[in-house]
Amino acid sequence: MMRRRVNAMYFSATGTTEKVVNAIATSLAGTLGGEAAITQIDFTLPAVRREAVSFSEEDLVVVGVPVYAGRVPNVLLDYLNALSGQGAWVVPVVLYGNRNYDDALIELTDILGDRGFQVVAGGAFVGEHSFSTILAQGRPDADDMRLIHQFADKIAAKVMQEGPMNPVVVKGNRPYRAYYRPQNSEGVLVNIRKVTPKTNGECTDCKLCVSVCPMGSIDYDDVSLLKGICIKCGACIKICPAQAKYYDDEDYLRHKRELEVDFSRRSEPEFFV
Repeated sequence: MMRRRVNAMYFSATGTTEKVVNAIATSLAGTLGGEAAITQIDFTLPAVRREAVSFSEEDLVVVGVPVYAGRVPNVLLDYLNALSGQGAWVVPVVLYGNRNYDDALIELTDILGDRGFQVVAGGAFVGEHSFSTILAQGRPDADDMRLIHQFADKIAAKVMQEGPMNPVVVKGNRPYRAYYRPQNSEGVLVNIRKVTPKTNGECTDCKLCVSVCPMGSIDYDDVSLLKGICIKCGACIKICPAQAKYYDDEDYLRHKRELEVDFSRRSEPEFFV
């Protein structure tokens, strides 16, 4: 029997991963599920990640995460490793900021396979970089969306065919490469993990930054303070209507400039079915 229950599941601090996952899921639901509604599981905010999620053989799940330093964000590993697939079909999707997705897709594929999902396809797509407003600006764009729908069509054709499905082989290395790290002007590796955003005098205390922080780290009473870690997702900076959030760490800013120059060429999505 054809599985018709389509689920869109994503971590998406700035909305790009959400856009890609929902486009794939909507296309699949139109082909496989008729008028059935798509179940949305947005695990961007901390409260959602405290609840374990299970699926069954009646489900097809599109799971999307951003690429951080060439890998699945390590802050998501506990949540992803608590999922229960129980034979559900799954499409792992990673979204990267035009540099490279490195081993993120194979890592996500392995995690989901280990959790009892049957991987039917996988894809790596491009979105505006979390550090920047000019690197992969406006992506996913119309050309990306066209490829996303082609990807969904290929998935639908695969799962509707008779007989066993061919296994999926995605690009990547095992063991996975180390997390990508930037260098300073002397070519020495630097660590920007502890860099945090600053708040300038233009802040209107609207609290939007508090509402979107995926780690729940921005203090509600004083939005210039952090009570937890910063993962450099860019959510608070990109949502701020007053442009009051910013980074001033020189290693971070150098890395941002290098990315914008060295990876200005257009990267294209890759998918595996």
